[in-house]
Amino acid sequence: MSNPFETHGIEHLSPSSCNLFTSAPAVFVLQKLLKRNTSVGAAAHRGTSVETGVAYGLTNPGATPDECATKAHEQFAQLTALNSDPRRDKEHDGLSDMVRWGLRELRPYGVPTSLQGKVSHTVEGLAVPIIGFYDFEWEDKGILVDLKTTHALPSQISGPHARQVALYAAVRGDNISPRITYCTSKKVATYQLENVREHLAALEKIALTVQRFLAISSDPMELASLVVPDTSSFYYSDPITRQAAYEVWNI
Repeated sequence: MSNPFETHGIEHLSPSSCNLFTSAPAVFVLQKLLKRNTSVGAAAHRGTSVETGVAYGLTNPGATPDECATKAHEQFAQLTALNSDPRRDKEHDGLSDMVRWGLRELRPYGVPTSLQGKVSHTVEGLAVPIIGFYDFEWEDKGILVDLKTTHALPSQISGPHARQVALYAAVRGDNISPRITYCTSKKVATYQLENVREHLAALEKIALTVQRFLAISSDPMELASLVVPDTSSFYYSDPITRQAAYEVWNI
């Protein structure tokens, strides 16, 4: 087949879809190929909600931390209204402190020049572009930041996060300092990404591997037969996703 992405109805890849393919290929098959209804856990909504609160505070310098936290809680309530993840309450309880730590870390940079900026990267031999959206950029200062929330503060940037931010940095140019800010409910840390080209090369390699996988067959179920879900993984914490996996793989 000339373009396996087109065959499977995929218009582009993203850092998150590439990372999903490496860490949970069965979920990739469920979402991208079988088009099954899956649900992300409350932790993913926590990240989106904290980002909403921090973004509000950065673009409204006069807003109080409590006002910014309220924005995060409103977003979380909307996103998790029908979510049955048992960790929902735990994630809810950490929102306010994560927003406060994020503001404390990023407000010294000033008001961002752009938020949720789109980047698109073309890879030789890859039939679709890799598209992503960075969180915050201060172009006047040459700083780009992606915000991550977690319950345990890492001592360094993780591989998946490095690949994600490397894409943003490569597209935005060599004059940008790419950084990742990790927020917990108790502390915060910002790390600068080094070796951008190496991490970008890893992302490109994964994308090309996805292409080869899709090219094996035009039948999504045949591709599903080549992977096995680990239903003990957090990816299957939501009953909707577990049920979809059971219906496809009967495990």
